[in-house]
Amino acid sequence: MADPGPAGDVAATRDLWSRVNADYGDEYARRAWGASEITWGIFNMPEDQLGVLGDVAGLRVIELGCGTAYFSAWLARRGARPVGVDITPAQLASARRCQQHFGISFPLVGADAGAVPLASASFDLAISECGVSLWCDPASWVPEAARLLRPGGRLVFHTLSTLVGLCLPADGGPARPELQRPQRDAYRVRSPLGGTEFHPSHSEWISILRRAGLAIDSLHELYAAPGTPAHPYYRWASAEWAQDWPVEEIWAAHRPNSPAACRR
Repeated sequence: MADPGPAGDVAATRDLWSRVNADYGDEYARRAWGASEITWGIFNMPEDQLGVLGDVAGLRVIELGCGTAYFSAWLARRGARPVGVDITPAQLASARRCQQHFGISFPLVGADAGAVPLASASFDLAISECGVSLWCDPASWVPEAARLLRPGGRLVFHTLSTLVGLCLPADGGPARPELQRPQRDAYRVRSPLGGTEFHPSHSEWISILRRAGLAIDSLHELYAAPGTPAHPYYRWASAEWAQDWPVEEIWAAHRPNSPAACRR
């Protein structure tokens, strides 16, 4: 099959999430919007345990690849001023219905995260929870996130771990205990579901973040706690697999006040 290129990646990802939204959209979105605590990933790791975000009250936040925007809703309840960005009209429509249902309002922008039609240096925090961080080429969206951040602003993103990307079989199904592909081939992977997943190695993530002028603060590798139930539709890894190996990771970085600081 011919390589569809970036435009084909965007179209395929929009089609995938339109289909997912048709199957799970409003029902799952309302459940997520109604959650009382902030959690990360397919096994719901509590933010209270990780402490990645800190106090968000008063912060201007942009969520890149917001989907149905439940994460932005969680932050809005805690005093943040979020803006959600996504390329899939169906998901943004679900987000707007949830806004009406829960009485929480914030801007939603239909746009590619690699070209966001908003002003530079206008946000205190940029986030992605397996949004653009998995489904968009980081060589495109990370520099755009850096552009949108004010000096001192932070980028926090959650994605699948490098290891799980290497253990996913090409024909679909959850991660296996054995490596399924060479690491050199894992950066850009056509998903069996449709769309394109991006699984950079840690060294590639570091290079991408530094080239964008960002200084790296932390990396959290997430495991499933014993007794964790399976996710209702994500099947990247079983809870048993994720008890032994990190299934997801959260990176935190910031835009230094001095551009040279990120090169130290």
